[in-house]
Amino acid sequence: MRIIWPSYLLLLALAAQASRAETGYDGWLRYTPINDSAVREGYDNLPAVVHKLSDSGILKSAEDELLRGVRGMLGRTLRISTTKPTESAILLGTFAEMEAFSAEVPSFSELPADSFCLKTATIEGEHYLLVAGANERGVLYGVFELLRRLSLQQPLHGLDRCEEPYAPIRILNHWDNLDGTIERGYAGKSIFWEGGHIVKDLSRVRDYARFMASVGINGCSINNVNADFRAIDAEHLEEIARVAAVFRAWGVQTYISLNFASPREIGGIETFDPLDPAAVKFWTDKINEIYTVIPDLGGFVLKADSEGRLGPSEYGRTHADAANVIARAAKPHGGKLFYRGFVYNHRMDWRDLSLDRAVAAYDNFQKLDGQFEDNVIIQIKHGPIDFQVREPASPLFAGLEKTNQAIELQITQEYLGQQKHLCYVVPMWQEVLDTDMRVGGKKTPVKELVAGKTFDRPMGGFVGVSNVGRDTNWLGHHLAMANLYGFGRLAWNSNLSSKEIVDEWTRLTFGHAPQVVETIVDMQMDSWPIYESYTGPLGIGTLTDIIHIHFGPAPESSEHNGWGQWHRANETGVGMNRTQTTGTGFIGQYPPELAAEYESLETCPDDLLLFMHHVPYTHLLKNGKTVIQHFYDEHYQGAEDAKKLAAAWESLRGLVDEQRFDEVLARQLYQADHADVWRDSICNWFHKLSGIDDEQGRVGNHPDRLEAEDQELVGYQVTDITPWEAASGARAVQIPESKSEGTIRWKFDGNDGWYDLAVQYFDEEDGISEFDLTVAGQEVVRWDAPDNVPTPSDKPDSHTSSRRWIHGIALRSGDEIVLTGRADGGERAGVDYFILRPHRFRD
Repeated sequence: MRIIWPSYLLLLALAAQASRAETGYDGWLRYTPINDSAVREGYDNLPAVVHKLSDSGILKSAEDELLRGVRGMLGRTLRISTTKPTESAILLGTFAEMEAFSAEVPSFSELPADSFCLKTATIEGEHYLLVAGANERGVLYGVFELLRRLSLQQPLHGLDRCEEPYAPIRILNHWDNLDGTIERGYAGKSIFWEGGHIVKDLSRVRDYARFMASVGINGCSINNVNADFRAIDAEHLEEIARVAAVFRAWGVQTYISLNFASPREIGGIETFDPLDPAAVKFWTDKINEIYTVIPDLGGFVLKADSEGRLGPSEYGRTHADAANVIARAAKPHGGKLFYRGFVYNHRMDWRDLSLDRAVAAYDNFQKLDGQFEDNVIIQIKHGPIDFQVREPASPLFAGLEKTNQAIELQITQEYLGQQKHLCYVVPMWQEVLDTDMRVGGKKTPVKELVAGKTFDRPMGGFVGVSNVGRDTNWLGHHLAMANLYGFGRLAWNSNLSSKEIVDEWTRLTFGHAPQVVETIVDMQMDSWPIYESYTGPLGIGTLTDIIHIHFGPAPESSEHNGWGQWHRANETGVGMNRTQTTGTGFIGQYPPELAAEYESLETCPDDLLLFMHHVPYTHLLKNGKTVIQHFYDEHYQGAEDAKKLAAAWESLRGLVDEQRFDEVLARQLYQADHADVWRDSICNWFHKLSGIDDEQGRVGNHPDRLEAEDQELVGYQVTDITPWEAASGARAVQIPESKSEGTIRWKFDGNDGWYDLAVQYFDEEDGISEFDLTVAGQEVVRWDAPDNVPTPSDKPDSHTSSRRWIHGIALRSGDEIVLTGRADGGERAGVDYFILRPHRFRD
């Protein structure tokens, strides 16, 4: 019997859903009510019955998700039919099951695994909506596509649509440690691990699996590539099997990262030589044991001979030897091995101009092409260095013709603001994927190479380093979820544009209000170029602290050490000479046409200039500016543009739910201010090194800035900051002892009026200092550090340099302004400077 709800009850129900708390936990799977009556009427013909053609766990997930989505968006509860329907229905099943259901089912083309079709059809006189898959996972993907179309308010009438994945492999890597910490994680502790064990409550893991399935991700490794030996002992395998069971219901295969020295460390033998029979037996026995516990394990991830990880070089063996000993043991079980191509010497002599980290992946693996087992996939970072803000495509993509490969993309923003800064990276990935490598003089974009389309390899695809955490919104910054969504969509369909993807994500996450959609899409599309401009333009790389935290500016940290992320800046010029004629020869690793383009200063793109060439600061770019002036201009413009991002978000006040609005605003305001820290640090450093002034006189000139060390200090001491460019004037003030108090005071001598005052202070993670600002004896504001956005260091430096704005202070000439700081723990209430500007009234 059809139940007809009174219209006012339906409206109340929809209003209740619309007003629910928006924490970001639901991501793009919100399934909020469709309130537009005209749009709702377009779905009146949606069948009221759903019938699945098998009882598998994946089809049960598909059915549950369909019920959940339709109920949320249309306020209707689909009726589940356990027998063959006698009325219009939504039918869920594989192609084979559909054909067995009725002879009147339309035929399906032969499509690869994970493909799906959505079709409307009349069968035995009834209207059916068919959600059919090449396999059960394809059916689940088809349901999510159907729900995406509903969420995007697209028509369902006359559906006849089939989709197949661009590449067979679409997996996520997690760098989670068994103690619950995450290497390069910026959103809380691990959702998988805690205290050395798998977490007891796997509900969050289940919801993460839904996210993965909704965008076609079919695999996930759950422990750090810097692997703990214990991950594959009997106790932990039983625990990992619980995760695998949750993943299994959503079509996601579990992967485990291995430590190559395991035979020696936990196997009770003296060697991990991949050609030693004892080590071979260890891996065979251990992998048989693993598959006994988790029969459908996808396989393994291995990092060896990289950044101190033990590997085959210990015994003079090759990477093929190392990969094959594991791959051969996994092959009978259908297991795959992802062998990371991130192999390089991190103890190089920086004084030797012939050395170059960028050549390492190609040098290590190209000579082994064809020597790997066919279930080995070489996992290659998208660029030859390390997830920098801009890199060329790795030449190894073109260098492997007989070996499976996958591109490794980083979703977690390790070098890109760590989800404290907005940086939508799908356009960056797309530039690499669309790079035409010209293998054999033919059109060969990277996306075709990694998907196995060019050389007809059996497997290949996409690996994303995700590192979600227990923060309610998964990645710390609500807008960063576009990168996770974007990875899945791009891996599924590499021909989608980055703007199409973020438009989808925005509508699914924030609704369809035109101003909201347009503003967020523009913010996301502008964010990567903005971040690049105030961090590292012209291909120089992200000029951050590469030794430790990878967050704030520290341009010299990449020089004069063995890590090889050099930019070779000196008094006369900057950039790595990677030419074939006079440099490291890296450019010669590319196919001839692309190598010729990069080799010439005339044809090398300016946005990769300093990656490929060392040039004088006075070298003229194609825009007519010198390199050094372009640096100054880009950093100043980028800092201004970061403020425009914050202003754009503020324009959505009242149009986005309060919680998500406030949380995003805090991050955008933080980015707007931290971009100034970047601007000043990089410009001051290059100004001092080059001795060349900014044509516009901005560098080092801050007329509205008052240095803390120049004011009257009581209880505060002046201290030098390291590195020097992390503080204005290279100095700041601190309270020497914990639990002590100090004051900074000065008298205002300007014109009477309304002013905005900013305090640039150091918000370290080793204490919670307190600050109290008074004007003419009246308390104006009191706050604790940490403020809204946590900073990742226990020192006063560019990572912890933070800003607190106090808007709308009425000042009179002669007023005394006093900042009182109270130190706590290792955090000594450090202050760098103050900014005083006429108040800007907001609309």
